[in-house]
Amino acid sequence: MSARYYHELCCKNKGRPVKITTRDGGVHRGIIRNVDNHRVFIEPFRRRGSLGGFGYGFYGPGYGYGPGFAYGIALGAIGTLVLLPFFYW
Repeated sequence: MSARYYHELCCKNKGRPVKITTRDGGVHRGIIRNVDNHRVFIEPFRRRGSLGGFGYGFYGPGYGYGPGFAYGIALGAIGTLVLLPFFYW
């Protein structure tokens, strides 16, 4: 599939949970938050009971990710994109 196909598919499904497999074998699960001309940005699922990454205390600055964190995946690197049902996560 072409990058244009995945761009259109991702634009239509913003806010939906997906599983993206890249051509190099990487697997990414999360919610589509944004799409630009070169990347799709997904927010990873949180693990149950997890507060995110490492930090300096409960309210202090921290490392890792929390709500609102999304990372980009190049549209040209996507091998497959599967829409997941909401009960999956």
